[in-house]
Amino acid sequence: MGGRYKIAVLPGDGIGTEIVQVGVAMLEAAARRFDFAFDFEEAPIGGAAIGATGEPLPAATLELCKASDAVFLGAVGGPQWDTLPSDKRPEKALLGLRAGLGLFANLRPARILPQLIGASALKPEVVEGVDILVVRELTGGLYFGIPKGIFPEKKGGRRGVNTMSYSTFEIERIGRVAFEAARGRRGKLCSVDKANVLEVSQLWREVIVGLAPEYPDVELTHMYVDNCAMQLVRQPRQFDTIVTENMFGDILSDEAAMLTGSIGMLPSASLGSGGPGLYEPVHGSAPDIAGQDKANPLAQVLSGAMLLRHSLRQSEAAQAVEKAVQTVLEQGCRTGDIAAPGAHIVGCRAMGERLLAAFEG
Repeated sequence: MGGRYKIAVLPGDGIGTEIVQVGVAMLEAAARRFDFAFDFEEAPIGGAAIGATGEPLPAATLELCKASDAVFLGAVGGPQWDTLPSDKRPEKALLGLRAGLGLFANLRPARILPQLIGASALKPEVVEGVDILVVRELTGGLYFGIPKGIFPEKKGGRRGVNTMSYSTFEIERIGRVAFEAARGRRGKLCSVDKANVLEVSQLWREVIVGLAPEYPDVELTHMYVDNCAMQLVRQPRQFDTIVTENMFGDILSDEAAMLTGSIGMLPSASLGSGGPGLYEPVHGSAPDIAGQDKANPLAQVLSGAMLLRHSLRQSEAAQAVEKAVQTVLEQGCRTGDIAAPGAHIVGCRAMGERLLAAFEG
């Protein structure tokens, strides 16, 4: 295999430091087994960076990320920073990273593992066989559109403004990512919008339809976002690949996470047209359990597998990491969030030890 890779490690806040430690240990094990090497360099982000520098995304952290082969992120945020101005909150670091690295495509797989069917909030016959990939546009829409802000009105009071805006170029590039992803899966792509109400969605649908002739092997369908939210619960197996805009994708991918038993099981990859990708679990910093050795590190570890596959092209190593996750679940090992009655519950550190044993055994 060979190769040496520089990875920017951003533990962040809350349980981030705990789960990243497990994720890095698994990446190191993969490097030993498949004959390549890592140089890990850690930097602050989010609330940890605010405490150290006064900024959620220090310039030095962003520069490190740009100079790396990939970025491995834990989680950011916590209630102690909720009273800060919006541009100084930890979550702004995520938007800054996406914009600074040009990460416009967020891939969020939601696959029910056979060992966790009983952990899902839905009936086993509904979730069995679910394997969905949500392709979320990441640098446009309401989160980045201008104008935005809270403005005084002439007659008193204030008005909050956010702008949902997409160009043909932005829709085309995320559309191509989604069509290519669907082509590599089961050949079905559902584009989710609100074209019956929003002009921006009407353009979205028009552009996606225009791309379809380039992918005759992919079946394209369309669905309004409210119906999609309902269908994900009612009949999730109908979906293969979903493509949608930023806010819709944020909401739908979190909903899809609960099909799998826990949001603690979902990894993600944020990719651009070049440069380093960003890999992080979908869940947040879980401050209520931080420092208690209760966190589920599996989404972080699976994000590491996506890092190996997408940024480093180490697909064999990625498969080995994913197999280790399945092995520990088959052994009945569970953190509290995915535990069924009678399960053997372990903490974050012990889960990491079990993963390493499964990987190296």
